[in-house]
Amino acid sequence: MYPEDQYLVTITDQSVKVEHPSRDPEEVLWKDINEIRLINTDAGPFEPDIWLVMIGENKSGCMIPHGNKDFETVYDIISKFEKFSFDNFIKSMGSMQNEEFVLWKKEWVEPGPA
Repeated sequence: MYPEDQYLVTITDQSVKVEHPSRDPEEVLWKDINEIRLINTDAGPFEPDIWLVMIGENKSGCMIPHGNKDFETVYDIISKFEKFSFDNFIKSMGSMQNEEFVLWKKEWVEPGPA
């Protein structure tokens, strides 16, 4: 078994949930996602070294290791978000450094007058 296979990912129409082998489950609602990143580490090859991170409202969020069987399914969903950075995804996949790459960020719109 590969280390990435120890993470159970559940994808629904409303959310994505990740159950980790050594910490509490994480979950984020699709509608609450504010930012998506890829984080590269030097932990491989015996630990996951690329993580898809979805950061949501109210401290929600989850991390999925690259190589997990459900990574591609989640990627297929998020890559359809408007202004998704395919360039940063490609840069991340070619990087061997400890780096973070922003793939998508919800645009903040200043509220108008009340």
